Amino acid sequence: MSGTAFAQDASGTVAADGNTVQSVKVSGIRRGIEDAISVKKNSESIVEAISAEDIGKLPDVSIAESLSRLPGVAAQRVAGRAQVLSIRGLAPDFSTTTLNGREQASTGDNRSVEYDQYPSELINGATVYKTPDGSLVGQGLSGTVDLQTVRPLEFPGRTMALNVRGEKNSIGKQNAGFKDKGYRVSGIYIDQFNNRTLGVAVGYARLDSPGQYQKWSSWGYGTDPKTGSATALANQGNEVDAGSSKQTRDGLMAVVQWRPSRDFQSMVDTYYSKFDSDTTIRGMQFGTGNWMGGLGYKNVVLGQNNGNQVVQSATVSGIQPVLRNDLNTTRDKLFAIGWNNKLRMTDEWTGIADFSYSKADRNDMLLETYSGAATTDTATISRNLATGVPQIGTGLNYADANVVKLSDPGGWGQDGYVKYPKVSDKLKSARFSAKRDLDGMFSNLDVGVNFTKRDKTRESAELLVNLKNGRTPVSIPSQYIESPTSLGFAGIPGIMAYDILGVVNSLYNQTPKIHQDIYNKDWLVSEKVSTAYAKLGIDTVFGLPVKGNVGVQAIHTQQSSSAFNVDTNNLNVPKTAEEGASYNDFLPSLNLNFDAGNEQHIRVGAGKTMARARLDQLRASSSASVDTTKLLWSGSGGNPNLKPWRANAFDLSYEKYFDKGTYFSAATFYKKLKTYIYDQVLPYDFTSYPNDGVTPKSNIGTLTRPANGTGGTIKGVELSGSLDGKILWSGLDGFGATGSISRTSSEIQPDGPGTSGALPGLSRTVSNVQFFYEKSGWSARVTRSERSNFRGEVTGFGADRAFTDIKGAAQVDFQFGYEFKDGAYKGLSFLAQVINAGNTAYQTTTTLADGSKQPNEYTRYGRTMLLGLNYKM
Repeated sequence: MSGTAFAQDASGTVAADGNTVQSVKVSGIRRGIEDAISVKKNSESIVEAISAEDIGKLPDVSIAESLSRLPGVAAQRVAGRAQVLSIRGLAPDFSTTTLNGREQASTGDNRSVEYDQYPSELINGATVYKTPDGSLVGQGLSGTVDLQTVRPLEFPGRTMALNVRGEKNSIGKQNAGFKDKGYRVSGIYIDQFNNRTLGVAVGYARLDSPGQYQKWSSWGYGTDPKTGSATALANQGNEVDAGSSKQTRDGLMAVVQWRPSRDFQSMVDTYYSKFDSDTTIRGMQFGTGNWMGGLGYKNVVLGQNNGNQVVQSATVSGIQPVLRNDLNTTRDKLFAIGWNNKLRMTDEWTGIADFSYSKADRNDMLLETYSGAATTDTATISRNLATGVPQIGTGLNYADANVVKLSDPGGWGQDGYVKYPKVSDKLKSARFSAKRDLDGMFSNLDVGVNFTKRDKTRESAELLVNLKNGRTPVSIPSQYIESPTSLGFAGIPGIMAYDILGVVNSLYNQTPKIHQDIYNKDWLVSEKVSTAYAKLGIDTVFGLPVKGNVGVQAIHTQQSSSAFNVDTNNLNVPKTAEEGASYNDFLPSLNLNFDAGNEQHIRVGAGKTMARARLDQLRASSSASVDTTKLLWSGSGGNPNLKPWRANAFDLSYEKYFDKGTYFSAATFYKKLKTYIYDQVLPYDFTSYPNDGVTPKSNIGTLTRPANGTGGTIKGVELSGSLDGKILWSGLDGFGATGSISRTSSEIQPDGPGTSGALPGLSRTVSNVQFFYEKSGWSARVTRSERSNFRGEVTGFGADRAFTDIKGAAQVDFQFGYEFKDGAYKGLSFLAQVINAGNTAYQTTTTLADGSKQPNEYTRYGRTMLLGLNYKM
């Protein structure tokens, strides 16, 4: 059952100048569902859609949450928030996001858009295209998400809306100096001038949101004779953290729409978002594995988990905990502007010229500082085997300034570390198209060209942070000491906390670090993409009435990268590397919608799709050296010669409509990936590579790099629908339900032939259900979203992207509200929400050699409670 919500009902009225004006009526949950059903029913392609229930009022706290309720769409959560989306089991890299039809730059390391840059209050609607369309430029292999802002001339008159919400986190303040309360405020103004020939819309949204979390993570598992068992698994190490963040986002949207006559329209829309995040993380970590000398195990108790014998509790002596006081900051900026011009040139021909520019910048700081006791300690550790979370009792008081000193207790060769990763992404495009109405089986012809240029850079400076005076351990000055941070959720009452920047600026030196991995993080990737397309609309009878389209795109891509090649035996002589390639793609597409009568529709979609390679895979950087014994070159790096992922796609769906608010749909899809990109060991000519003086036998060696290989298949089924309670019984008027469930399977081997790694982003089962009531101004809804286990991409060691096995979870949200329909308070409504009402945790697992799984991370972000007012006039 589908969770779509299209809450706009456009009806035509005629203005004084003779133009047709689209009046938009918004009437909440039920009308939104009815309009969503209408959109699905009348669409040529297979699409899903959402829209604001009211101006500046989407049903969820973020656009990603709303999108993740659509059939076949699942969200991956970062820091407790839905941030990126998987469509039909494929990772975010396989989809594309556009704003008002234009591809967007991204603050992420690759192409996928991070949706928390887009305030839900400024997004008026979104459409997810599941099948390819000849005129959809920049479409993804798995699907395309188009975000939409308002069009001021589509409103019947001046409209203003103001939304205010207070927010509270349930787990409370984890670190001194942070809040557990925040707020959201937004406003939109829409008006028309000059006899409705000029429309203006301006919107602003401010977010000040607290983030709190409690986290445990493991260093892995192994057998350890010290436990008294040769086969029992012992945890190799523990990290226990408490994090607090201050997140602020300012979003601004502006649209100017000019329609001086029926034949011409010009519109400029701009979007700006600034997202700042400051996160303090304080915690303890220590090793408990057999690789550490001096450890002793006593009082060992064994348990069973997932078919393995595991150390459940023990007293471990000789541990040397490292206390971490870390500060992570993020500064994201996104700007987009587009200018669209539409001219009716003759009675048959209409031309469009569209120009756009978007830019995204991200500047991060990841600062680590270490402290600890001068002596070893003994800890009692008792573990919840299902979650992995331990209860730890230590012998020393790690909140005592007489015990804890700034130092290097882990013996890592540094007293701290700092990284400054940066991303800059610029995207320019120009599109020219023309459309002609036709008679006969083809209803119209749409032809056009689009030119896009993209430049994305990533760089990272990294520095050692060491104490002055020869790295001598130092007591923490009293003026920097803050209230201890509790790790009580793991049994540790408190650890030392201090002003991180104050301590670093006064007591430490920072020295640049030179390493091949750091050089590999600096790259520029440039792309020029030219697309020509033609599409014919279909409106005819083939046994049954049928509408749809048939089209084709011809795409030429030029790509290049510049970065550094590094000799790992001589890091001081990196050499600039430049490499690139060009290729062509020919993408036909077909969409048919058969009217089978009795409100039944059968849809068929087929076509070729593609997704260009990840930008970090296209980097020209690599590191290599000549083996001093074998005298052979070898190394690893990126590949600017990569061709896209390519696939043939087929879709089939059946839809039955019972009334405006009730329908059922069953759909199946099949994608055959002709190519897939994975790391391969390939011959490589190192002639132009920097050399430290070791003479190789040959300049031909091996380079491990991503390359195009064989693909595989992915297929699935989707069931969706909506039920208006009154169709069952008049006493259920106002009650209803929507939801969806999808099941997806894959034969793709993402790590190469013969491997068994899971396809990133694929949850075999994704489901959503919503129950609601809306009548006489009162409204209530409860939603439940669930996805099964999947392999997700996260920020790993060194700020690089890494894969981890994320455990499936369900999230339940509640919403309750009342709107005054008349009287002095007409237009005023209030809303109460609870997000993640069940306090569902984020969990990851470690896969052992026998294929079984053990807990790897367990993080609680708490419930988010919101109370707000909305006013519209």
